[in-house]
Amino acid sequence: MVAVLILMVAGIVTLRGFLPALGWAAIFAIALRPVYDRLAARWPSRDRDLIPALLVAATLLVFVLPLLVVAAPIIADAHELGLWADQIQQHGLPVPAFLASLPFGAELVPVWQQKLGHPQALSGLAHAVVHANGAGFGRRLAGQAVHRLVLVGFMLVSLYFILRDIRNIEEALRIASNRAFGAAGEHVGIQLVRAVQGTVNGLVFVGLGEGVVMGVAYAFAGVPHPALFGLLTAILATIPFGAAVAIAAAGLALFAIGKMGTAIVIVALGAVVVFVADHFVRPVLIQGATRLPFVWVLLGILGGVEAWGLIGLVIGPAIMAGLILLWREWVGSQQGPINPRLIPPAGPDTP
Repeated sequence: MVAVLILMVAGIVTLRGFLPALGWAAIFAIALRPVYDRLAARWPSRDRDLIPALLVAATLLVFVLPLLVVAAPIIADAHELGLWADQIQQHGLPVPAFLASLPFGAELVPVWQQKLGHPQALSGLAHAVVHANGAGFGRRLAGQAVHRLVLVGFMLVSLYFILRDIRNIEEALRIASNRAFGAAGEHVGIQLVRAVQGTVNGLVFVGLGEGVVMGVAYAFAGVPHPALFGLLTAILATIPFGAAVAIAAAGLALFAIGKMGTAIVIVALGAVVVFVADHFVRPVLIQGATRLPFVWVLLGILGGVEAWGLIGLVIGPAIMAGLILLWREWVGSQQGPINPRLIPPAGPDTP
């Protein structure tokens, strides 16, 4: 037993840099399992080559390429940000044209000129930004980008092999859970799989919905590059309240070109969309698959992100689903391996 534990620890230490990629590969494999089963039923002879390759390609197109599309202009604009900060350091931040038209514009213009309009007004911030865009930062950024691309590639390769052997892996996990935890282990495993599938569906569908709604609003409002902002909103919407960052950026873009009223409308509309999506739509989608109370879904998402990072979006609700299942069986409110006989709820006639 000691040798097994030593080997397990050694394996975790060896793979620690790739564990997030393996985790995401497992999550995508679980989420894609229903699609895999439908395709395998249609083409049973291609379940170990063509079907896994198609699903990996679909994952690349739907999830990975949009991230690259959003990241590319952000990286390209880093140099422009440095030049802008250098200009501010040398000449100050000019007074916006709309400021004088505000109700207290006459009082605000001198304050702006005094605090922001002269050279060195933002010297600390500008100095940090300029130096952050130097050669050292560029090398670090390039190194991190290459590292992330390697992890994404490793995740896609792992996803292919997991899908190719998914039936064998599933059977091995079933046997291992039965040996380690008995019938309850397999029962909890099934609930965890349902939770992962429901969570991924909730994250993806809600994120796409928020991106489409706000993308249309950006286009009508005249936001620069509305499609890019809509895509960024959809990506960030997978994180609770993450879409607010993209919406605020769109509002600032409108504010910068003098459309202050439109910026306020976009931010207000975005706040409503984010509130409804994160508090009602997403938890309901996840709740339907996991049979979790609303509050536990929300706490699982938020607590998972805080404890595990981005992958906690899926791990958090799955852990909550397993715990609630075990609790319900333990207290007798749900039938299962821990509680073979359903205990009726106490009533006024119960002795």
